[in-house]
Amino acid sequence: MPLNNRIAAMAPEIAEWRQTIHANPELGFEEHATSALVAEKLASWGIEVHRGIAGTGLVGVLRNGNSGRSIGLRADMDCLPMTEETGLPHASKTPGKMHACGHDGHTAMLLGAAKYLAETRNFDGTVNFIFQPAEEGPGGGRVMVEEGLFERFPCDSVYGIHNDPSLPLGETAIVSGPILASADTVTFKIRGLGGHAARPHMAIDPVLIGSQLVVALQGIVSRRVDPLDSAVLSLCMFHAGSASNVIPETAEIKGTIRTLKKETRAAMERHIKRIAASVAEAFEAEIVVEWKSGYPVTVNHERETDLAAQAAAKVFAPEGIIRKRPPIMGAEDFSYMLEKRPGAFVKLGQKAPDGKGGVPVHHPKYDFNDDAAPYGVGFFSALVEQELPRG
Repeated sequence: MPLNNRIAAMAPEIAEWRQTIHANPELGFEEHATSALVAEKLASWGIEVHRGIAGTGLVGVLRNGNSGRSIGLRADMDCLPMTEETGLPHASKTPGKMHACGHDGHTAMLLGAAKYLAETRNFDGTVNFIFQPAEEGPGGGRVMVEEGLFERFPCDSVYGIHNDPSLPLGETAIVSGPILASADTVTFKIRGLGGHAARPHMAIDPVLIGSQLVVALQGIVSRRVDPLDSAVLSLCMFHAGSASNVIPETAEIKGTIRTLKKETRAAMERHIKRIAASVAEAFEAEIVVEWKSGYPVTVNHERETDLAAQAAAKVFAPEGIIRKRPPIMGAEDFSYMLEKRPGAFVKLGQKAPDGKGGVPVHHPKYDFNDDAAPYGVGFFSALVEQELPRG
């Protein structure tokens, strides 16, 4: 379907905002310049601005009419701690920091929707534009909710967008139910008995114990989780020792656990701790398990997902709206907002036929495809006009 002409005409301006943010990336809870840019733009369009929520987060409030209805639209603003390798004119100016997940694009799209809705005002109610800090790990969404986001800015429903380099440009995935996994972190601190490598019988080797632990833990998903369910256990860090002829005293292993059900999440923690205790006993060692609960499962509400699809039909061709798609085991802290308010998290395609926009997120050569932005702006705007109709 053709894009709204007014939104299509905004594309160069939205790209300029996006590329400015991209060139000046900021980590979670450090998005001071990005937050200031967003606040300045919103205020210039007559939108009420509330700053200092979860530190660098802010909410723009746009009211029109007196229906009493309200809606929340969310974008994240932070970057990743990695070095960019795109070589683009708007590449990061800060070594070790990069917008490798498209949050620059998400922020620019929500700004575009704010400007369009402030100009047209073809709705009756209140729109809350939620600009969230620290999605990449620190959990800015959780902090905003804990600081009273929805009490201060009531929302009947809340929606978010994330770009998807695996989806073609002009397509969107709008799927109800669990779409992204929970993400927990586990750390194993192993204490054995150090000694000379030539006298291993006089030591309790934490490297051997850790290796046995890694192997034993891999049996949980394959043998303790229903094959029709989903779980991931990836042990990604193993630190021990400092010399080739010394058996170390300690070792440390860290990993991540991803699940799609609360019951499976609890079972994974239980199985992991039981196996660690058994391995420790078998080798007469000590293993301390530190479990850190992270983002919950991202679950789209059925009714709001259907409403999102209806709005998308005003922007995307029917064949470009994907309603059934398996969940992925990545995680999102928009999940905290969906636990408090009904809503949906939508995936936006950005891979062009020539391959532009097709580099995966969290890759040093990733870049948000600016050609996708008008679709996101159009979706947000159509959703507001649909859910807050004028009488």
